[in-house]
Amino acid sequence: MEDFEKQLQDIVTAKNVLINEPMSKHTSFKIGGNADYFIIINSVQELKDVLKLANNNNIPITLVGNGTNLLVRDGGIRGVVIKLNLNNFKIKRSSNEIQITAESGMTLATLSLIAGKEEIAGLEFLSGIPGTIGGALRMNAGAYGSEMKDIVVKSRYMTLDGKIKTLNLEEHKFEYRNSIFSKLKDSIIIDTTIRAQKGNKKEIDEKVKEYSNLRKEKQPLEYPNAGSTFKRKEGYITAKLIDECGLKGFSVGDAEVSTKHAGFVVNKGKATANDVLKLVEYVKQEVKKKFELDIELEIIVLGDEK
Repeated sequence: MEDFEKQLQDIVTAKNVLINEPMSKHTSFKIGGNADYFIIINSVQELKDVLKLANNNNIPITLVGNGTNLLVRDGGIRGVVIKLNLNNFKIKRSSNEIQITAESGMTLATLSLIAGKEEIAGLEFLSGIPGTIGGALRMNAGAYGSEMKDIVVKSRYMTLDGKIKTLNLEEHKFEYRNSIFSKLKDSIIIDTTIRAQKGNKKEIDEKVKEYSNLRKEKQPLEYPNAGSTFKRKEGYITAKLIDECGLKGFSVGDAEVSTKHAGFVVNKGKATANDVLKLVEYVKQEVKKKFELDIELEIIVLGDEK
């Protein structure tokens, strides 16, 4: 594999090719075994070249964003893990609408900050959501009554053979915490164009501050976690069901159902992916037993068992 490693380093420079890299360094859960190769990509051309090299060598490819909605199993990830460091954006203004095209590696916090400085309203709900634009698009991220589906105009993605394709709004097939990208397994989001409006900087800043305070008040930000662990469903709030099962504070190893918000599993220090998965399975069983309801994971689980 030395030849493969050298070719990788020729494409993206040696410092951006990390070998046997702990995924615990790249997830907000601070959990995860090693990736064979962890590659930081800084341009669309680099992405295309790495995909071609991996395909020619029959090496599997996994894409990650900021790892904020991700649990990597303790055995790590085989093949190449790609992290897109694509952060460019452009703003197009017209008389009735503002459009921002932002690359998929940009964090939602950065996008929200740019919008505030440019007096662009309608994106405030993104400010408190961890993660990148690519991850938010794939999961149809949302908060405070708004979702990505409410602002997206179009998106571009690259297939594993290097072709770039464009989707209009309808083609995203947005659902609750889901989109067409969950089914397009061989797709890597390049950028998305979203719509917004001109706003008042003071009002925008106040709304962002309000959302930030609510998040600090209600979510267990003091411990590593991957956001809301379980999906909400129509007709019930999953966190409420877990709470009513008396599971707040229940733990397996250092994985714990948060005492602040029952919808979150947190890492109290040295939790393994196996701890989290055992805890999740127990929570599912208890909710099923008490309410005859099947709850689903919102976090994405990747990698091999140890």
